[in-house]
Amino acid sequence: MDSGQFTAEPSSNDTAERSFDVIVAGCGPTGAMLAAELRLHDVRVLVLEKETEPASFVRIVALHMRSIEVMAMRGLLDRLLEHGRRRPVGGLFAAIPAPAPKDLDSPYACLLGIPQPVLVRLLEEHAVALGARVRRGGAVAGFEQDDEGVTVELADGERLRARYLVGCDGGRSTVRKLLGVGFPGEPSRNETLMGEMEVGVPPEEIAAGVARVRESRQRFWLRPFGSGVYSVVVPAAGVGDRAVPPTLDDFRRQLRAVAGTDFGVHSPRWLSRFGDATRLAEHYRVGRVLLAGDAAHIHPPTGGQGLNLGVQDAFNLGWKLAARLGGRAPDALLDTYQAERRPVAEDVLDNTRAQMELHAAEPGPRAVRRLLTELMDIDEVNSRLTEKITAVGIRYDFGEGPDLLGRRMPDVEVAGGSLYGLLHRGRGLLLDRTGRLTTGGWSDRVDHLADPTAALDVPCVLLRPDGHVAWVGDDQRDLDGHLSRWFGEPTG
Repeated sequence: MDSGQFTAEPSSNDTAERSFDVIVAGCGPTGAMLAAELRLHDVRVLVLEKETEPASFVRIVALHMRSIEVMAMRGLLDRLLEHGRRRPVGGLFAAIPAPAPKDLDSPYACLLGIPQPVLVRLLEEHAVALGARVRRGGAVAGFEQDDEGVTVELADGERLRARYLVGCDGGRSTVRKLLGVGFPGEPSRNETLMGEMEVGVPPEEIAAGVARVRESRQRFWLRPFGSGVYSVVVPAAGVGDRAVPPTLDDFRRQLRAVAGTDFGVHSPRWLSRFGDATRLAEHYRVGRVLLAGDAAHIHPPTGGQGLNLGVQDAFNLGWKLAARLGGRAPDALLDTYQAERRPVAEDVLDNTRAQMELHAAEPGPRAVRRLLTELMDIDEVNSRLTEKITAVGIRYDFGEGPDLLGRRMPDVEVAGGSLYGLLHRGRGLLLDRTGRLTTGGWSDRVDHLADPTAALDVPCVLLRPDGHVAWVGDDQRDLDGHLSRWFGEPTG
C-alpha cells in the first residue's frame, strides 16, 4: 500500500519540508483517525510510525456503537462494512449472557468485528487521501517545546518542527515518558494468552470442553472464525514480559492445564499476551504536546473498549486542535479535550476493573457474577451497562441545560436523508426546525439546515463537529453566545 511514505531529505526548501502544523507519533487507529480529522480542516500533518511495515498478524477487533456512529459521521462506514462482520450488541459486560437492549436509540445498534490491520489500513488511506503524510521507520527519540512549537528529534538524529505534537504511540508511549507525565495505576496481576489458530478436533468436542471450563473460569474460550480457525483465550501461568510473544507450546501447555486437552491447536495466525494493568495519564496535555489513545490510558481488554476509546479521543481532539491552529478558538477550547475525555477514560478503567473481578474463579466473584446475571434481566440495568461499554451514554459537562445538552446526537432523519450524512466535512451544524435562526459570522465553519420536519423533540440544536449537542433552544442571541464558545469569534 502506498501510504504517502516519504523521507525528508535536504533540499532547497529544507525548512518547509521539515515543518508541519502537527506531528502525530503513532499510526495505529488513534493516530490515523486524528490525522484524518486534522486534514478535514487543512492542517499540515505528519504521522510518524516507528515500525517500517504494517502489522502482519490478523487480530479481530470490535467497533462498538459509538465508534460505528463516528465512522458514519465521516462517510467511512460503508467501506468498513465491506470488511467486517456484524453481530448483536448483547452480552458485552463481563461476557454475561444478555440480549441486546430494546431501547438503544441508534440505527447502528450492533458490534462490528473487523481485522485490526484492515481497520488501520482503511483509516490510514482515508487520512492520506485527505492529504496527511505518513512516514514509516520514524521513531521519536526526543523533543523540545517552546512558546511557538515543538522540535522533534528522530532516532536517526533528524530534527523536525511542528506547532503541536500528539503522542498516539501506545501504552509504552515514548512521547509520554519524555514529557514526564505520570502514569499511575495498578500493574498486571493476571495475564492471559490470546491468539488465532487452527484446531485438530471436531467442533462439538471444542464446544463441550469450553462449556465445562467456563462453569468456573470466564477468561477462557475458543470461538470459531471459519475454515477451522479459532480465537483462543486461556489464562497464562503467571505474569511475564509482554514484549516477548508467547509460543504455540505455551498455548498447548496452558490449554492442557486448564481444559485437560490442547484441542490439537496448530498453525497460528498470531499469538499475544495481555495483562490487566490499569493506568491513566495524570495529564493529557502539557503545553504543545498532547496524548491520546493508549498513550493516555491502558486497561484490560475485557469489553473490547480500548481501541474504541482511542478513536473517540481522536474524534474529540481533532477539530479542537484544528480550530486552535486556525486562530479561530481560544486556548481554553483545547483544554476541554482533557476535561471531557479523561473522565470518560476513568469510567472505562473502573468498569474494566469490575469486569475483571467478575471473571475471577474464586467463590466471591462467582457469587457476584450470578447476582449480576439476574439483574441483567432488568431492562434498565442491561441498557445502562451496554451504554457504558458502547459509549453511547456519554454526556460531557457543558453546564446546566436540557438532558440532551452534552450528549451525542443520534442519526435522526432530516430533509434529504440522515443527519450524519451532513457531518462528513467535520464542521459544526445548526439543525433548525424554526427556520428563524442563522449561523451568521460562523457560516465559514458551521453549516445550517432549516428543516421543520427534522425528527427532533426540541426546536433547534447546535452540534459540534463530533456530533455532541452544544446548545438547545430557539433564541438567536443565546445561540450566538454558544457559537462563540465553541467556534471562536465570528468572521466580519
